[in-house]
Amino acid sequence: MTELRKPVGKWEGVHAETKQRDQHFVMSGHHCHNCFELFYVESGACRFLIDERIYDLHAGDFILVPPLELHYTRYLFGPCKRTVVLFSKDHIPAAARQMMPDRFFTETAIFQTPEAHREQISACLGRITAEEKINDARSALLRETCLQELLLLCSRVCTFLSDPPADIHTTDQQIVQAAQYISAHYMHSLSTTDIAMAVGFSPNYLSRKFRQATGIGLHEYLVFIRLHHAALELVSTTDSITTIAFRCGFSDSNYFKDAFKKKFGVTPRGYRKIS
Repeated sequence: MTELRKPVGKWEGVHAETKQRDQHFVMSGHHCHNCFELFYVESGACRFLIDERIYDLHAGDFILVPPLELHYTRYLFGPCKRTVVLFSKDHIPAAARQMMPDRFFTETAIFQTPEAHREQISACLGRITAEEKINDARSALLRETCLQELLLLCSRVCTFLSDPPADIHTTDQQIVQAAQYISAHYMHSLSTTDIAMAVGFSPNYLSRKFRQATGIGLHEYLVFIRLHHAALELVSTTDSITTIAFRCGFSDSNYFKDAFKKKFGVTPRGYRKIS
């Protein structure tokens, strides 16, 4: 399966992969797709960071990530088997989409599979990943059909969480507060000291604790949030790149351009043209 780090063009087809991860696996950085990502934990547990929210996902948990949402996964709790399905909403017929909860395709969704139905869910996911390997003239349509079956099955047996309970959220509430503070104030000049004061930690302790919880440094997370908002503004406004850079908290437009290209693989100007 091809991992997309920049939203280029229209997503083609339904694709899936199953991987076994452990504590030694480290993602190269936050990423996003120009399609939906359906992430399922088959066994074990993992920590999922998306925008300012941090979730601890366990066996049987799904998370649906909308297009262009930057996210990152850490495997802090031992071996974890997870399956990822990438797709466009166009691959789901209108009748099937209507079976899903309200706003299902407009925001992050978390839903849980009862233990009695996990074997059925895993079998459905297994058929999608099997077609990746077969990859004949019928495979693309079969993957779409299996995805429709999967979502309909989820709509029947899964519990959809409108307000995820405490056992889904990370227990590191100060880290969540720090992430939320950054999300609310990214457009201003922020230092580690500013963020630490907001959550009641010393700067050094917060930096260590934030990296332990999320897998990235506090400053790196701040830059990632700024870049995320800048990317949205590039495709939703006609403002100059320099204006957007300053409005999203960057004091140096050249640094912004370099950081943007490193994250998305394309310059801000190029991103605007292809989006």
